[in-house]
Amino acid sequence: MTNATLQTPRGSKVFPQPPSAHLMEPGLTTANLLEKGCAHLIKVDPKLKPVIEQNYCKIFSQEGLAEKIDPFRSLVSGICGQQVSGAAAKSIKNKFIGLFNEGVKGPHAFPTPQEVAASNIPRLRQAGLSERKAEYVKGLAEKFANGELTAKMLAEASDNEVMERLTAVRGLGKWSVEMFACFALKRMDIISVGDLGVQRGMAAYLGRDIAKLKAKGGKDKYISPKDMLEVSAKFSPYR
Repeated sequence: MTNATLQTPRGSKVFPQPPSAHLMEPGLTTANLLEKGCAHLIKVDPKLKPVIEQNYCKIFSQEGLAEKIDPFRSLVSGICGQQVSGAAAKSIKNKFIGLFNEGVKGPHAFPTPQEVAASNIPRLRQAGLSERKAEYVKGLAEKFANGELTAKMLAEASDNEVMERLTAVRGLGKWSVEMFACFALKRMDIISVGDLGVQRGMAAYLGRDIAKLKAKGGKDKYISPKDMLEVSAKFSPYR
């Protein structure tokens, strides 16, 4: 963990470097990125100051930006967690890792794309994956194994390029890629208009009656995607 200037990453496991225009600012480092981002949000809307002060954002802190990321592991974990509870997702992920560490004592290593690509669907299903999810995981592994997807490419790609490349992979939708871009690649300008929590939070920010809207039901009951994009635009590039 250093006060290093952000640089282009190399290797199969990389440091997250969001290639956005604001990262070209002179003197921007892993130590002051979060501070500058928060200052921008507060400048746009001062009433966010107490919220920001009460909720420390570790993801974009110096400590968070010092964490190396493994895109393959992150994306597989995301698929394991689709449409199941947090506890179920954790159990499936642990069983999945265990499949490739039979007889190994001590910490279990996450399997490589090559190991997963070489496995058949019945074996992958032993981790508790559905037939479809097992196919998704195997297909993703094959793309990393043959070099179609790489950690370096994903780290250096623009937000739009990451979305385009990953939504082309079977099993990865827009929401999954947005979560990956934010929490794994540490991209700071992601606004997920399809995320229910983000919708609800933005509606609350605008002073809307959340309880009443919840009872109303229906798609986009809290706020429309169009309104979300319009409201959030002023906070870019730190949405």
